[in-house]
Amino acid sequence: MSQAFNESSDGKNASGGRILLVDGHYYLYRSFFAIRGLTNSKGEPTNAIYGFVKALRRMLSDLKPDYAAVVWDAGLPERRTQLQPEYKQHRDEMPDDLEAQQEPIQRIVPLLGVASVFLENHEADDLIASYVVEATRSGIESVIATNDKDILQMVGNRVSIYSTAKADVGEGNGGFKLLGVEDVRAKWGVDPALIADVLALTGDSADNIPGVPGVGGKTAAKWINQYGSLDVILASQSLDPKIAEKVNAARELILQNRQMVALDLDLPLPEPVASMKVRPRYPELIEALRDCEFRSLTAEVEREATLAKIPDHQAPIPDSLSPHPDASFPNSQPPSQGELF
Repeated sequence: MSQAFNESSDGKNASGGRILLVDGHYYLYRSFFAIRGLTNSKGEPTNAIYGFVKALRRMLSDLKPDYAAVVWDAGLPERRTQLQPEYKQHRDEMPDDLEAQQEPIQRIVPLLGVASVFLENHEADDLIASYVVEATRSGIESVIATNDKDILQMVGNRVSIYSTAKADVGEGNGGFKLLGVEDVRAKWGVDPALIADVLALTGDSADNIPGVPGVGGKTAAKWINQYGSLDVILASQSLDPKIAEKVNAARELILQNRQMVALDLDLPLPEPVASMKVRPRYPELIEALRDCEFRSLTAEVEREATLAKIPDHQAPIPDSLSPHPDASFPNSQPPSQGELF
């Protein structure tokens, strides 16, 4: 576990490009549940594959990154499971129809020109954070596609969160928004650097991390703003008596939670950022999409490949990648996509 992220470590080059870092398992599940009833002619499920590919292509169109990677969970860090053995133990097993699509998705991602990376016994958010640190040192802007609360502590002047949620985007913003410091502050009531302090008090039910009884997000933010930081709260001898009672009763839990929500910032990187340039491998991608029986999507990518002239050179990705009717869907129509793409 490393020290808190300090964006002032920016490299001297402030125009080093942009990297897109995608939380793989979040979009895997999101794609699976956003689209239902899509199979190939053999009856094999392909809904998550279709949704994931469309979502990732939309990100590439919206953001036009110079570098990109999908980052996958690959187990739980021992430091977290030793502190709290029940960490994430409440989660259901991956549905069989989704598990069958994970390996094909991971095989297709590099064909889209996007790196696919993981680190054994580590979670995606820690590896993403480590990549953000490395990108920042090189003067590269980072955009993170995730709904993970922990990663919000990385947001800064050159680090943002990609969102297509209507609540974030509003009207007339191109269908997406890059959430920055002000957005985090408006939603959470504290600066990104203090998100971990809030989570140490509230816990995180999604990860099975218990919080201080009776302390929700608004209360935690109020305390942090009133006293300045969790460090001050823990060290203070002059807290409001009601606050002091709750903090003292849960002090050990708060200290544990602080370690649980802290991100690792110095993990070994499976691939260097410099190797993650976006370069679609069109012939292989077209073949993979054809094998999945995504007819309209295959035709769309074939048009891009024609524009590229050289098969392994990156073609311009169209600004609009709205879903097309696909013969693989029942009745040749995709189901409602929600806010996936």
